[in-house]
Amino acid sequence: MKYLIVGLGNPGLEYELTRHNIGFLVLDQLAEKLEGTFQTARLCQKAEVKYKGRTLHLIKPNTFMNLSGKTVNYWLQELDIPKENLLVVVDDLAIDHAKIRLKSKGSAGGHNGLTSIEQLIGTQEYARLRFGIGNDYAKGQQADYVLSNFSEEQMKDIITPINKCIEVILSFVTIGIDKTMNMANKD
Repeated sequence: MKYLIVGLGNPGLEYELTRHNIGFLVLDQLAEKLEGTFQTARLCQKAEVKYKGRTLHLIKPNTFMNLSGKTVNYWLQELDIPKENLLVVVDDLAIDHAKIRLKSKGSAGGHNGLTSIEQLIGTQEYARLRFGIGNDYAKGQQADYVLSNFSEEQMKDIITPINKCIEVILSFVTIGIDKTMNMANKD
């Protein structure tokens, strides 16, 4: 079985530790755990890892957040992976900092990366692992907030939930979305 696991973010050192790049941070840790190495590939950084007989294609789009759908659509087709084997890891302003939620489908919720994916793959029916970044910003400052770095304190707070995200991803590829949602969404 093949899976496409996509972490959303923006390429470049200036974005590396920003709230918007939590998807990249999660995939970096997952690749490290499964001894994978990211290589430059078409439209992304890509690592291929194995877990319990499954092949996980880890993708970090280099198209920038708002064009993430171009990368996701390309790799779904290139690797012939069904949409039910797609999982997108994304930041979420509507969820408290360092909380996570797994959903099997849903709206983009105003997130430009998810909007791009939805438009290009033609459906809202794909799994997404939402990582809460909170919404501690003044009116009109949303873009500045998501593109700013986590504070030192927040960096400490995200270690445990990043590890939980890895557990959720590995559960998703082994026991499926429904059982994994029951486990992941308990807090």
